[in-house]
Amino acid sequence: AGPAMGNSSSRLYSALAKALSSGAVPQPRECAAPLEPIDPKELLEECQAVLRERPPRCQRHFVPLSASAADSHRPIRVMQWNILAQALGEGKDNFVQCPMEALKWEERKCLILEEILAYKPDILCLQEVDHYFDTFEPLLSRLGYQCTFFPKPWSPCLDVEQNNGPDGCALFFLKDRFELVNSANIRLTAMKLKTNQVAIAQTLKCCETGRLFCIAVTHLKARTGWERFRSAQGCDLLQNLKNITQGAKIPLIICGDFNAEPTEEVYREFSNSSLNLSSAYKLLSPDGQSEPPYTTWKIRPSGECRHTLDYIWYSQHALNVNSALGLLTEEQIGPNRLPSFHYPSDHLSLVCDFSFNQDPDRLL
Repeated sequence: AGPAMGNSSSRLYSALAKALSSGAVPQPRECAAPLEPIDPKELLEECQAVLRERPPRCQRHFVPLSASAADSHRPIRVMQWNILAQALGEGKDNFVQCPMEALKWEERKCLILEEILAYKPDILCLQEVDHYFDTFEPLLSRLGYQCTFFPKPWSPCLDVEQNNGPDGCALFFLKDRFELVNSANIRLTAMKLKTNQVAIAQTLKCCETGRLFCIAVTHLKARTGWERFRSAQGCDLLQNLKNITQGAKIPLIICGDFNAEPTEEVYREFSNSSLNLSSAYKLLSPDGQSEPPYTTWKIRPSGECRHTLDYIWYSQHALNVNSALGLLTEEQIGPNRLPSFHYPSDHLSLVCDFSFNQDPDRLL
């Protein structure tokens, strides 16, 4: 590559470095000129350069689920991922089999970006984001995404020394594919009390089809013993989404780390809701009726934790799941489980391609 190429990549590198060194203080940029776009290929190459000492990414494959031959429009790719807050990974979560070296932000950040760049989602829903202002917002906005962040009111990250601010939920969508119609930051309640858990719900208009739909992201309360609390938070979120979608007149996709196995009450609430929701990842099972065996797998001092906690719910009357990204196998995950040198989070990313059903109003 001639000098021009070298120049642009070093410029990009210095932008990355600057974003990293500027710390957690959000710099208001409304009045500044928007940052110039980034070529995703260049960013990917830069990430790969940082990761050259690490084992290569594990390959996962999309499983075709329903051929929507009638739909000539590009599907909408939605990615759900609890990326593991940096402060929690290093300071609180006690992944006893994961070397501290594997958790270094400089490199883990590149693994996270590499995963996002590999799947190129149209909509990205993340939980446990504690590097929004210095990493995800500056980079993803330059990749063409509109970015929204809603931190937890009392984030556990703040208890960790040298933290990077609170963690929260973040929602990103490609501005050339969707137009924002409205946006709600929701602080979830349980038994009428405000809780520390949040959600973002945005109504988007698809530029190609003119169709409206609502996308929501959430992260419910963790830990055993809090099942009724999660159930109350789920009820509150559903009530909010009923209002926003006018009782599911507007199709809905909800991404989240629900911290709840499919056996829990909150899962049943979503399954049986009047919004007519179904969980996309059930479609990977042989009968289309059961959730994956795990979406998170880690080893803590108390032992091995393998759970299904992450979901992509969708309005089954209005949307089709064209395909879903297969999970990592036990062999790919490896004996020390997650996170690791080759996978940056203790949760797997979920990715689905959706298309609108033709004419959802016609029942016959």
